[in-house]
Amino acid sequence: MHRTETRAIKVGPHQLGGNNKVYIQSMTNTYTKDVAATVKQIKTLTEAGCDIVRVAVLDKEDAYALGDIKKQISIPLVADIHFDYRLALEAIHQGVDKIRLNPGNIPKREHVAEVVEACKAKGIPIRIGVNSGSLPGRMKPTPENMVKTAKGHIEILESLDFHDIALSLKATDMTMMVEANRLAAKTFPYPLHLGVTEAGTAFSGAIKSAMGIGILLAEGIGNTIRVSLTDNPVLEIQAAKEILKNLGLKDKVPNLISCPTCGRIQYDMIEIAKRIEQYLLKVNKTINVAIMGCAVNGPGEASHADIGIAGGKGEALLFRRGKIIRKIREDEVYDVLVAEIDQFDDEHIESDPE
Repeated sequence: MHRTETRAIKVGPHQLGGNNKVYIQSMTNTYTKDVAATVKQIKTLTEAGCDIVRVAVLDKEDAYALGDIKKQISIPLVADIHFDYRLALEAIHQGVDKIRLNPGNIPKREHVAEVVEACKAKGIPIRIGVNSGSLPGRMKPTPENMVKTAKGHIEILESLDFHDIALSLKATDMTMMVEANRLAAKTFPYPLHLGVTEAGTAFSGAIKSAMGIGILLAEGIGNTIRVSLTDNPVLEIQAAKEILKNLGLKDKVPNLISCPTCGRIQYDMIEIAKRIEQYLLKVNKTINVAIMGCAVNGPGEASHADIGIAGGKGEALLFRRGKIIRKIREDEVYDVLVAEIDQFDDEHIESDPE
C-alpha cells in the first residue's frame, strides 16, 4: 500500500507516512490573533477527535499569537502561510509543528532558504498545497498540471536538501482530485494529505468528500485527511471519523445500525436514533448499537450488534448480540440504551447473561 511506502515525517508526536495510520485534520475559522477563541475551538475539535489542527496566519499579529495558542492545546499546530516568508519564520520561532507553504509563491530563493534552514533547525516539516483553482499562470486545471505544479515546488525544497515534505493536491471536482492524487502517489515519495477543497455544506460536502477521500484511502493512498465543510469544523471531524471507521482505518469509534423504517413502525424510532447518534459522538469505544423499527426482523438483522432495540407499540425489545434480554417502555428506551452503552466494555466483552 502506498501509505506504508511513503517517506515518514514527524508532525509533533505523529508519524505521517511509513505506516497505515491516517490522521484527521481540520482548520479553525476563528481569527488566529483572538487567542481565547482559537484555543476554545481547537479544544472542541480535539474532544471531537481531531489529530492535527491548522490555523490561518494572515499577518504578524496572527504569527505572534501562535506561541500562546501552542501552549494551551494538546494536538500539533500547523501554520497556514502564503507569500510572506517572514510570517513563516515567526511561526517557526513560535513553535508550530508544521508549516503549510508553497515555496514557489516566495519570489526570492534566499528567503525560501531561510525558511528551510529554520525548519531544519527545529525539525518542522513543510506541507506543499496545490489547489486546482490557483495553478500558476494560465495553467488549465488538470491532474497532470496539478502534479507538475507540485513538482516545481518540491524541486525547490529538494535543491535545498529538505525532504520533510507533505503534499496535498486538492480540487473542487472530486474526480480530478482522485486522479491527481493517484498520479502523485506514483510520482512522489512523500506522504499525502487528502481533501476535496470547497466541497460544500455539511450535507453535500460530506458526501463528496467521503467519495473522493474514501476511494483513495481504499486504494492505500493518503496519510492524513480533511473533510472541508462550510459549517462548524466539528462536523468535519465527525465526517472524517465515519470515513475512516467504515474503511477499517480507525478503532474506538461507535457504529450505529438503524433500519430505514416502514409501515410496521409503531414508536418514535427516528427521534431515538438521532439522539443516540449524537450521544455516540462522545463515546470512545468500539461498539455496534442497533436501533431497529420492529421485532419482525430487528434482532435477527442486527444480530451482530453489541446492544440494540427493536420497537413495538409503545415499547421495545432490548437485545444483545441478537439475544432478547427484556421489554422496555418507549419512554425508557433512550436512557436504557445510554446506560447499556456506558456499561459496555469493549476490552473485555463478557458472555451474555442467562
